[in-house]
Amino acid sequence: MRTRVTDMFGIEFPIFAFSHCRDVVAAVSRAGGMGVLGALYFTPEELEMELKWIDDHVDGRPYGVDVVMPASYAGADLGVDSPQDLVARLQGMIPEGHRKFVDDLLAAHDVPPLGEESDAGRVLLGWTDATARPQVEVALRHPIALLANALGPPPADIVELAHAHGVKVAALASTPRHAVKQAEVGVDVVVAQGTEAGGHTGEISTMVLIPQVVDAVDVPVLAAGGIGDGRQMAAGMALGAEGVWTGSIWLTVEEADTPEMAKRRILEATSRDTVRSRSWTGKPARLLKNEWTDAWESAESPGTLPMPLQFMLISDALRRIGRSDAAELATFPAGQIIGTMNQVKPARDVVFGMVEQYVEAMERLERLTRD
Repeated sequence: MRTRVTDMFGIEFPIFAFSHCRDVVAAVSRAGGMGVLGALYFTPEELEMELKWIDDHVDGRPYGVDVVMPASYAGADLGVDSPQDLVARLQGMIPEGHRKFVDDLLAAHDVPPLGEESDAGRVLLGWTDATARPQVEVALRHPIALLANALGPPPADIVELAHAHGVKVAALASTPRHAVKQAEVGVDVVVAQGTEAGGHTGEISTMVLIPQVVDAVDVPVLAAGGIGDGRQMAAGMALGAEGVWTGSIWLTVEEADTPEMAKRRILEATSRDTVRSRSWTGKPARLLKNEWTDAWESAESPGTLPMPLQFMLISDALRRIGRSDAAELATFPAGQIIGTMNQVKPARDVVFGMVEQYVEAMERLERLTRD
């Protein structure tokens, strides 16, 4: 397979694998695709260690880093550059009624407190410009091939900085208008992500979105949203995409560090078991549907807060849930492709399986046109 993106990055297969797990990133890159590490959950110091490990285990193959630099968020106008100062200012913007709602929800499910342990520095993560820039600085000290922004167009100075380091830039788009904005700031690749995708996503389906984005920009487009096998890859390429961006399918591979409870729920889930909800970050994101997402849509809910306040509100709650037996409250980003994810495989087998299915699909289409 040869497209502009395979030439751009020197990869065998135009399969991009987003994952927060370094083992998955390295495995996919070694298999001929491109692993992309989600930096969001790491402090700059932790990200340095993760990338150093990938450097040592990727066999010289290209890989990327994904950050979150939203164009708009609560507190963006405060003029605060220090993450610590920003956290302090934003904490005061969270209403007590919202805190009580979360506490009451956890109490109703007998979720125990954290005790003396606290990760107060993690309440903000990389949801802001101030917290994402240190992650970018760390990433550009490593031989990455791609810097991706997962939420809106990246700042123009970040695009220029990446290009100065010889690094290509990608950004996700959920509408043609968003794609045009990203092309205008100079991104090299646009990821057209349909509503079927896990995590932050828009309302337009993948099948409808891809050709609209392809027609709207001149840069290569990757198809994303509900893509997990080679037939879907072939469909995306037929619509004009030059590769695929995948995420949820890597949650259940052998290399993934997905908690066993979450992995088990994914393997059992159907494509109807996800929902777009603001209950995670304040922006619409597709999550595994359960009593947590239901609670935020109930009549008792105070409503969600804007990014990054919502995650700051629930960050301790998520950790408490993760350490408890309250599986009915454990939610996480997952796309509709989970309905086909029913067995655990090595990441290499997933890559090669997609390629084989792609070839079979293209041969089938060729026979149809020939006959």
